[in-house]
Amino acid sequence: MPIEVKALAGGAIRSTLDDLARLRIEVFRDWPYLYEGTYDYERAYFHAFAESEGAVVVVARDGNRTIGAATGAPMGRHAAEAAEPLRQAGYDLARVFYCGESVLLPAYRGRGLGHAFFEEREAHARALGGFTHVAFCAVVRPPDHPARPANYQPLDAFWLKRGYRPVPGVLGSLTWQDIGVDAETAKPMQFWMKPL
Repeated sequence: MPIEVKALAGGAIRSTLDDLARLRIEVFRDWPYLYEGTYDYERAYFHAFAESEGAVVVVARDGNRTIGAATGAPMGRHAAEAAEPLRQAGYDLARVFYCGESVLLPAYRGRGLGHAFFEEREAHARALGGFTHVAFCAVVRPPDHPARPANYQPLDAFWLKRGYRPVPGVLGSLTWQDIGVDAETAKPMQFWMKPL
């Protein structure tokens, strides 16, 4: 059975909240995020996301099982606080569509689903209208971090192939608790963009 990829918007997003929470916790535990997530936090986070005007969730399902998902929303409505460095660099946040999470179970990687996630979110941004750029941000970890796997392949080449480029000197910051650490810490997040 082929993997089904479907974009959901508006009230339809609510039906995916439990799956999104589970996937984010599972996938982001791995390098480079090392995220110690909780269902309570995830459900609250995604409930707020589902209420964001213009939001979209692209869901990948293998039969009845959700195996991947990607989120997107107008940056000025959903992620403006995290995007202050972009605004300071001269970007109009109302004209930037933000690609948030993209989580996919390891067994399903390398099948083109990452491309589908970007294509669906970019199509949603075009359909909404008024956006000049699409952006996302990725955590920056030191190359000598003790938890970095020896065989880790960064996604930079994939993002470059899709037309995204790092925005020079524009780093955001997000805070979360790493696995095995007692407190939340701020992580630098590199912004990537492409013209829409």
